[in-house]
Amino acid sequence: MNVNWHGIFPAATTHFHDDQSLDLPATLGHLDVLLEAGIDGMIMLGTVGENCSLEQQEKLEVLKATVERVAGRVPVLTGVAEYTTARACRYAADAQHAGVDGLMVLPAMVYKADSRETMTHFRAVAGATDLPIMVYNNPLAYGVDITPEMFVELADTPTLAVIKESSDNVRRITDVKNLCGDRYVLFSGVDDLVVESVLLGATGWVAGLVNAFPHESRLLWNLATAGRWEEARDVYRWFTPLLHLDTRIKLVQYIKLALRECGLGSEMVRAPRLPLAGREREEVLGIIRRAIETRPKIPVAA
Repeated sequence: MNVNWHGIFPAATTHFHDDQSLDLPATLGHLDVLLEAGIDGMIMLGTVGENCSLEQQEKLEVLKATVERVAGRVPVLTGVAEYTTARACRYAADAQHAGVDGLMVLPAMVYKADSRETMTHFRAVAGATDLPIMVYNNPLAYGVDITPEMFVELADTPTLAVIKESSDNVRRITDVKNLCGDRYVLFSGVDDLVVESVLLGATGWVAGLVNAFPHESRLLWNLATAGRWEEARDVYRWFTPLLHLDTRIKLVQYIKLALRECGLGSEMVRAPRLPLAGREREEVLGIIRRAIETRPKIPVAA
């Protein structure tokens, strides 16, 4: 299907049993919840989906099952987060064969590539399939910055269609627009910068806390994109302590703990990640539980 690059694309969680084995029924069941809330696309096996903690065959199993479950209702993307360019190209081709509609491509993992190496990596992965690609720029997490000037150079690669801007610098949206015009679709990739990103021209949101709060995420997005700024600010102020959790190293554990508290899944992660413990767990639970107690009412039309 052609990807309509607009709206909320959850970075969906991958669910595990207590022994850390893949829980595919729970993973798919959670997708049903997100679809019912009216999300616009699905991104499997991103950072929140614990891509690098899954074996290759597990990844393909998740993708095939997701494509079957979603059944064309929204586009399905997969994260591409491999250690070498060759492995990323092979996985991209395998993912296309599994039926996905697009790719969210990360720089090669571990090695901190320079600009020439980074652009070569993205061009190579783009050449491995004819799928449209969301370029994931998150220098804080992955140590590689894809600058606006680099996107000018990459503009000659037609399937590089979207930028997921997660540099934590919302100025980047304006810089890319000024340098590249409408060449790329811009998505916010930072939960607690989404309203600012919409104001500056982002037309999509790769969201993390949507996994636990799908209806509230939909409400915030609808208000912001409709220009109902006062109402959006009220929801945003309620949501922001939760959205901050998406920006920390343990975002996966935090989001999965929120899932558990909302009755939408297990908090089990796969090692080296471990479920939260001690004071840290209690602090995060406090944030989540306060949000649940004070969550906004969802209008029927939202």
